[in-house]
Amino acid sequence: MANDSFFRKKSIQQVLNTDTTGESHGLSKVLGVRDLTSLGIAAIIGAGIFSTIGRASFDGGPAVSLLFVFTAIACVFTALSYAQFASTVPVSGSAYTYAYVSFGELFAWIIGWALILEYAVSNMVVAISWSEYFSSMLAGFGLHLPGWLTVDPSSASEAVRASAPSIGGIKLICDLPAGLITVLVTALVYIGIKESKNVSNMLVALKLAVILLVIGAGVFYVKPENWSPFAPNGVSGVLSGVAAVFFAFIGFDSISTTAEECKNPQQDMPKAMIYCLIICTVLYVLITLILTGMVHYKELNVDDPLAYVFHKVGFDFVAGVISVSAVIAITSALLVYQLGQPRIWMTMSRDGLLWPKFSKVHPKYHTPSFATIVTGVVVAIPSMFFDMGFFVDLTSVGTFFAFILVCCGVLYLDYQGLTKYSKFRVPYINGQYVVGIGFVIAIAFAIYSNHFVLAMEEKPLLFVFWIVWAILSVLSYRLKFSLLPVLGILTNLYLMTELGFWNWGAFVAWLLIGLVIYFSYGRKHSKLAKA
Repeated sequence: MANDSFFRKKSIQQVLNTDTTGESHGLSKVLGVRDLTSLGIAAIIGAGIFSTIGRASFDGGPAVSLLFVFTAIACVFTALSYAQFASTVPVSGSAYTYAYVSFGELFAWIIGWALILEYAVSNMVVAISWSEYFSSMLAGFGLHLPGWLTVDPSSASEAVRASAPSIGGIKLICDLPAGLITVLVTALVYIGIKESKNVSNMLVALKLAVILLVIGAGVFYVKPENWSPFAPNGVSGVLSGVAAVFFAFIGFDSISTTAEECKNPQQDMPKAMIYCLIICTVLYVLITLILTGMVHYKELNVDDPLAYVFHKVGFDFVAGVISVSAVIAITSALLVYQLGQPRIWMTMSRDGLLWPKFSKVHPKYHTPSFATIVTGVVVAIPSMFFDMGFFVDLTSVGTFFAFILVCCGVLYLDYQGLTKYSKFRVPYINGQYVVGIGFVIAIAFAIYSNHFVLAMEEKPLLFVFWIVWAILSVLSYRLKFSLLPVLGILTNLYLMTELGFWNWGAFVAWLLIGLVIYFSYGRKHSKLAKA
């Protein structure tokens, strides 16, 4: 393909030849399957299980436990596709690198740019959530930080504004703990992957112990009558929590960003992805059932649902333990996200799409030093001055987009015969007839239930979903597509339709900014362009 093409691709051999040992770029290979699984659990069990799970349960009732299962199934299809790519192209970069191999440079840039947004925004949400729990924990010990140091300017009450000092008529109001924890975690990530791994493993062990304590203690306070009605607001109520629930699962993507620091990525990464998804799904479902069994779902519209339910039943000791452990849990999630983003900057810089400074590896600490510092600044400053609600749903759009392209990429590998390079493969189930038959049954049911037109009016993105399913039905029949990646595409695309137009608008605006950078710098400095 011509070197000036938007869709110029890197061959698998090119990617592998770029770095076969990890030593040429100075990164240390120290991660095993246990460490990778721990990193995945650290990212997945964070702000989601300690915060957003309450509001999702308030909207959907006990049936939100099924939403976790449905979302996990969507993630399993995607995780299998990620695992195949990780075993085929075991380098840093995650979905960005996979898209470069499958669809070419322009798609790779779009995915890389979307992942930068995903990781940055996720960390902002996690940092703000950490600040809330940290302030609550201090208050539990009788220590109270000034209100103007623990809130963003837009959320500050009149009383807080009145008490805040000012310089030149500008009130000094910021969420200082959110900024400080980001700086501290960034410093740890800068120092080294081994140190980050050790801290992450320790925090995850503490976190799992507390969650098992919650499940073990909470089961004795469950009242089965609280599970009735199981889905009080119907399917729409359950699905309204998609953004909050899916936010909890995006962490497994971060495992693939550390491929070059993994001892045996082609075997360990597939195992770690599946292990952490299974463990986290079971824990999420159990926690949801415990929460909605201990108190009525209408009481769960709170920011600290786990601590709240134990206060409610008079078990204050466990509530106190949860408040402290939430700070630990969210710190570990922040650590993993802050670990992942610089490695995406680094990989894009190696390919010439970003400035060379981003691919600089520290000679002593063996980490992408400049990219890590930039990540710290990009996350710390907005987290001090913006409201969490501004960021929450933005993460999901880019993540769904990346997940869909990775599933498409596996179909491309199969079609091109490149699966021979894969040491792990998505189990092949022939979708030649199943995809089309499923489409006919699904659309017939939708029309028969008289909700087809109404649903399309309420969520116009469903039109895209049905069109994509129809196209996949034809391609599956002609090319005998593997069923599991197709299911990954469809489930992720359906979950995307549940997100609002504001999320899409913000995502499109971010992509436009990225395209300006690509066409003004990346396209002409691309290593493939110079090849």
